[in-house]
Amino acid sequence: MDFKFDKHINSVINSSFCPADRVRGWLLLDNYPPTFALTVMYLLIVWMGPKYMKHRQPYSCRGLLVLYNLGLTLLSFYMFYELVSAVWHGGYNFYCQDTHSEQEVDNKIINVLWWYYFSKLIEFMDTFFFILRKNNHQITFLHIYHHATMLNIWWFVMNWVPCGHSYFGASLNSFVHVVMYSYYGLSAIPAIRPYLWWKKYITQLQLIQFFLTMSQTMCAVIWPCGFPMGWLYFQISYMVTLIFLFSNFYIQTYKKHSASLKEHQNGSPVSTNGHANGTPSAEHTAHKKLRVD
Repeated sequence: MDFKFDKHINSVINSSFCPADRVRGWLLLDNYPPTFALTVMYLLIVWMGPKYMKHRQPYSCRGLLVLYNLGLTLLSFYMFYELVSAVWHGGYNFYCQDTHSEQEVDNKIINVLWWYYFSKLIEFMDTFFFILRKNNHQITFLHIYHHATMLNIWWFVMNWVPCGHSYFGASLNSFVHVVMYSYYGLSAIPAIRPYLWWKKYITQLQLIQFFLTMSQTMCAVIWPCGFPMGWLYFQISYMVTLIFLFSNFYIQTYKKHSASLKEHQNGSPVSTNGHANGTPSAEHTAHKKLRVD
């Protein structure tokens, strides 16, 4: 009985603080302009980088890509494991969790979510590698929109709702990134590349992630617990934009290429090594055409 009373008192005391006070002094979180400036720099590099590389030879970056993707795979696994374990042992409510529960649990969630926020800055390197390797067709509106918005959104999350219901989307996304960055790390090794068959399933996994995040966010709207409603409505809206854009990417990249492959097969045989008459098959081209993060 006393334990429950103490928990209630702690919750009341914590709720009297401004959410931003919980991350005061943390790297990049005190003021918004640095995050905004980094995003503007990113967009300038996206605009100017291809122009700079236009008359230059592409860089291989193979070794860097392996290390980069390995690093992000390990970081994503760390975030996923820490978030799930903290939520599980901390007794977070799946349907709705306010931003003030046991202080130790909230602090652990906040620490991990800072790394999640910072990882969105690291992931700008995805685009920079495309530029250096002259894979400009990979720099789509979806790619830029997703990278530029996530860093900024998570600055506001960390300053207003740095724990509680915010954990779910970050946990799922970290798991998806374990799968995704491990794939791209392995695909940078030519000897392994032919054995990688699950790229298109990454996009399916991402779409499942968005639907699950939106559904879990709706639970907090239906069964409110004090988590700010404005954030819930914003997250649902943002998930809708990602579902639309990723679905369009999936249809354009895989379904239409699959249809064109069937038409091609009706006209001429395709050899088992993925080439027909010395030309790469449509399936092989679709496999390497676009990367979506």
